[in-house]
Amino acid sequence: MTERLLALCVLAALDLTTLGEDDTPARVAALCDRARTPHGAVAAVCVYPEHIVASRARLDASAPPTVRVATVTNFPDGSADAVRAVRETRRAVAAGAQEVDVVFPWRALLDGDEAIGARIVAECRDAMPADAALKVILETGELRDAALIRRACDIALRNGADFLKTSTGKVPVNATPEAARIMLDAIAESGAPCGLKVAGGIRTVADAATYFELADARMGPDWATPARFRIGASALLDDVLAVLNGRASGTADGY
Repeated sequence: MTERLLALCVLAALDLTTLGEDDTPARVAALCDRARTPHGAVAAVCVYPEHIVASRARLDASAPPTVRVATVTNFPDGSADAVRAVRETRRAVAAGAQEVDVVFPWRALLDGDEAIGARIVAECRDAMPADAALKVILETGELRDAALIRRACDIALRNGADFLKTSTGKVPVNATPEAARIMLDAIAESGAPCGLKVAGGIRTVADAATYFELADARMGPDWATPARFRIGASALLDDVLAVLNGRASGTADGY
């Protein structure tokens, strides 16, 4: 695959993200305006719940193609409070979110409690319409152990996750090829119609290429479409556009 073709694939798979504590309506509006480029659109924008309504209105008022609105719940801590997680998820979809990235209660899993993770995933999935996507953030950099990452994958898969997602981007270790490989194995072996989202530290087209290659190797060359494969990032778009506009790819700062 040429670098240009890869950049187009990355663009189409991108969840363009701003999850800063200092996010403002103006910053979120600017993010939405960047979601459609001369080369195509990103898959979704991902914003905090308080920005769902404005993001949906701004994107829906623009010309096609459709860009979905994603948000985060039980974020970033991954609380074991199922009532909170479900309430936030229900409110998010009522506000217009089409995708919800919910943080799995990874600390509870570290303590040996598998039931609360199963409950949160299942009840959040039940709180959403069928055409909305539930992405379960496993926080693999905090779970660390391969067996625990696989256990979290299996719990999420059994309880209705539409995507497994590596990370919040708020911890020291976020997406890694090693974690992505475990997650892809779990998806493949489950037979579930579940996708993969990698997030945190993916800033260049070359960074993204690693994850496309992993997906192609494990799932086949036609699997990593936007319906099943996403990359959560902000600065990555700058590098994608640099490649597509014929400039040199480089290193960017940001999520």
